[in-house]
Amino acid sequence: MLRIHRAIQAGGYPNASDLARALEVSTKSIHRDLEFMRDRLELPLAFESSRNGYAYTQDVGAFPTLQITEGELFALVVAEKAVEQYRGTNFEKPLLSALRKMASSLPDTISLNWADWDRTISFRTSAEPVLDLKIFDTLSKAAAHRHQLNLTYRKPGQQRTEDRVVDPYHLANINGEWFLFAFDHLRQDIRTFAPARIRGIQPTGKTFKRPARFSVKKLLQNSFGVLSGTGDHRVVVRFNPLVADYIREKTWHPSQQTHELPDGSLELRLRLSSLGEVQRWILSWGPNVRVIEPAELAANVLESARRMLEQGKAG
Repeated sequence: MLRIHRAIQAGGYPNASDLARALEVSTKSIHRDLEFMRDRLELPLAFESSRNGYAYTQDVGAFPTLQITEGELFALVVAEKAVEQYRGTNFEKPLLSALRKMASSLPDTISLNWADWDRTISFRTSAEPVLDLKIFDTLSKAAAHRHQLNLTYRKPGQQRTEDRVVDPYHLANINGEWFLFAFDHLRQDIRTFAPARIRGIQPTGKTFKRPARFSVKKLLQNSFGVLSGTGDHRVVVRFNPLVADYIREKTWHPSQQTHELPDGSLELRLRLSSLGEVQRWILSWGPNVRVIEPAELAANVLESARRMLEQGKAG
């Protein structure tokens, strides 16, 4: 239909036979598309008998390629709001550009009070990650173009940095934080890097081929956050009635199962490959949670709580 539109806009008065030959379709298909353009897209299309072809009876600007409902338009407003979390990153401009292009293609018959909708939806992040935008830009472009990088990286809890040659496979925003998944040539395995801990970055001049089997979804399917492991842990955690609703209202992990208890408590059951991240999450719930399984996790949580208590007394 866009090609039909362009042929009509050119002023050559094409007829169905001309268009069918040019587009290599049947005249029946052309007539069906012309009817759709006239009746559904409301284009001022008419057959000029004197010229034996079709023409527009009024000026037509852009071809109305985007049809949208009010619900879809509301979703577009939500998307625009969601872009706010990418302010300052190199994703901001292309995202806003895409949204503006979609908005400019909307039919004129769609109207709304934008100010009201603008006040209806918002996104807020309590802890925004600190990013060096130059480093982030280099990482995203290297991942897109498959350029190998040499990173000067500081591991968590350490002051010294070390150099790592990596093939950047994927950048992911997980729970509001950015992570780079890359093949680490030193470890000969896929490792996770936090862009905020990268102190220096240089292309090596080499390119790499991303394995077809690589998938972040598969890599993290049994992890509680971004750290994948090789274990197989059945985790059972019990939350008291004070916080049980907060647990019910979210999907914390794809494997999760919940079990309601008579007193209003809730048991959350997970299958995880490692315990470190879920341990920190459990501790964030304070005295409102108890680890039922495994014994190793229960002991680690108890030891961490004991150390916190000792540090509090020492302070």
